[in-house]
Amino acid sequence: MEFSVETWEFKYPFVITGHTFMDVDLLYLTISEKGSTGRGEAAGAYFLGETGPSMMADVAAVQDAVEAGANRQQLRELLPPGGARNAIDCALWDLEVKQKNSSIWELTEIKPGPTRTVLTIGIGTPEEMAETARTLDSPLIKVKLDADLPLERVSAVRAARPDSDIIVDVNQGWTFEQLDELAPLLKDLDVAMIEQPLPRGGDDALEGYLSPVPLCADESCRCISEFEQAARRYQMINIKLDKSGGLTEALQLAALARARGMDLMVGNMIGTSLAMAPGYVVAQLCRFVDLDGATFLKKDRDHPMSYKHGVVSPPGRALWG
Repeated sequence: MEFSVETWEFKYPFVITGHTFMDVDLLYLTISEKGSTGRGEAAGAYFLGETGPSMMADVAAVQDAVEAGANRQQLRELLPPGGARNAIDCALWDLEVKQKNSSIWELTEIKPGPTRTVLTIGIGTPEEMAETARTLDSPLIKVKLDADLPLERVSAVRAARPDSDIIVDVNQGWTFEQLDELAPLLKDLDVAMIEQPLPRGGDDALEGYLSPVPLCADESCRCISEFEQAARRYQMINIKLDKSGGLTEALQLAALARARGMDLMVGNMIGTSLAMAPGYVVAQLCRFVDLDGATFLKKDRDHPMSYKHGVVSPPGRALWG
């Protein structure tokens, strides 16, 4: 197993609640055996304090076990959910595909189909966000919000794109009182979903709350151990491989949610097409797909996935899976 941290620059500053991103540190990892090589990539969960160095340390701690043959299930006992486990898990999936001369679709028994991703608008002035909305080549738009001018920002995007389906992502930026006030107004603007309105660990007020717009857990549901609590508070789960610790747990989390009758979304923590590729597998099970992370970067990996009119192509074998 070989691994390193690479810094990838954004095309322009990306602003969400409490953060402005100019670049992203990505863990890049390969596992080779008998002439075959599997690859994985992870950004980690910034809201849990994961960094490039912390992910490197996590990988180094299990290197001997992985090189001794630890499989994906054993990996879940060796590392907690997070970026390091995600990169290793996805590399093990890719390695198995290559060794068996198979495909990720045969291994997972999931059938790929046309997949439309949202395109995301970072926080700016209402006028800036409206202008960005006009340029997006997709009928699905995700609007980042915080506590400042949320209604004005969504109204501006809606006026600019009356044809689009809109979801909003608050990244833990509201209080319950703000949500209670804004949700009916966002419903009037035909917003399809509100993602993570309240802080992780501070969303108990959602139990018993009937929102006029479906609520989706992001930071409040990392992995299987957090599912039951999230299921009492939200109508939808956003699965991100950097949170779940890889495709293995992501697929099990998706199965839990679907069995409970919950809608699903797949998201990303920003990354190249190599990070988006395993998420594309989960996307086949989801109502909403947010796999536009590679479009924010100045460049992409070789053999990238393509984005045309909001439709993202499946990963080719030269990329992953």
